[in-house]
Amino acid sequence: MVDGEQRSTTRPLRPAAPPDGGAGPVPRPRRDTATGPAADPKAGPADATAEPADPKPGDATAEPAGAEAGRRRRVPFAHAVRMPPRQLAAGAARATRAWSRRPSGRTALPGLFLLALIAATAAAGALLVPAAVRKPQPVAVDATTNAPVQGVPQAGVVPGATGGPVDPGATGLPGTVGPTGTATPGGTPTGPAASPGVPGRPADALAGWAQKVSATTRIPTVALQAYGYAELVLAQTNRSCQLSWTTLAAIGYVESRHGSYNGAVLRPDGVAAPEILGAPLDGQGGRSRILDTDRGQLDHDPVYDKALGPMQFIPSTWQEIGADADNDGVKNPHDIDDAALAAGRYLCQGGRNMTIAGDWWGAILSYNDVRRYAQDVFDKADEYGRLSGT
Repeated sequence: MVDGEQRSTTRPLRPAAPPDGGAGPVPRPRRDTATGPAADPKAGPADATAEPADPKPGDATAEPAGAEAGRRRRVPFAHAVRMPPRQLAAGAARATRAWSRRPSGRTALPGLFLLALIAATAAAGALLVPAAVRKPQPVAVDATTNAPVQGVPQAGVVPGATGGPVDPGATGLPGTVGPTGTATPGGTPTGPAASPGVPGRPADALAGWAQKVSATTRIPTVALQAYGYAELVLAQTNRSCQLSWTTLAAIGYVESRHGSYNGAVLRPDGVAAPEILGAPLDGQGGRSRILDTDRGQLDHDPVYDKALGPMQFIPSTWQEIGADADNDGVKNPHDIDDAALAAGRYLCQGGRNMTIAGDWWGAILSYNDVRRYAQDVFDKADEYGRLSGT
């Protein structure tokens, strides 16, 4: 319907035969596979309905009787699928060689080779590097036990507690609790901290305080001076750490009984005599296996490492964290002054605050990753805090 007028268009039928005088064949009827074969394509208009002649031998267009109609056309490159693998490889090699001689090939081929080399290197690194990475070594080794490494307690939870996370400074840390409910460094020495320029042993300035606390805690005076002086130094150099001498004293007790392990005695200058050396770290008896790292210069063992001194440092760790707390110009792991300050510096690493339960437990377990060891240190530090009344 256009402009209100209905129109109809009738398309004329296509004539079945060409017009008079026209040229050209009549369109072939479609082959009917159900009733019989189609007419011969060479037949003229007059015999369009005639039966096809028998196919001649060698005729490319002839089909055998009963062949399925509509056969697929052959794809020109389909013969490549049926080529033998060796022939395919040879063809690919010839094509690659020809391409590499072209300007584009000469430019791209080195890049493809470099890319393949990088991929092979990355794959090899993913397999070899994890196997070559050594397990992290402990900082120190407990000289009094060969207990294997066990589970690590959760941050903020005191081992053996029945409740949930402990409020920092309440009961989750060794030492004492201040009137406001926050932890305070247990037993801060009252003596002055000697400056680095003072001759002699700076920790001797704490002799009066050490003698008083030694009477109740049974810690040797020389060792107490070292622990107290290390706390004072760290209070000036790393105030946010708030490390208490009770923690250092507990580590010294668990590691070497304050420098008395294996018959040793702390001299007035703080040096243990004879030297305290742990068992070879050869992987036997529950010990870690650590090959020599100092060529035997510190532990006198060129094969395996041995823990050193009152705080039982591994040689490689001492070379990294060692300190000179008595101003004698030597970082001596067998000197309780040097060892206590080095241990304090290690515990305070990474921005730890030792009045926070999670930081305290993390620091002790990083020193020696044994749960029972950390619990022993906690119990002894808490005991020293109670006995000293600070």
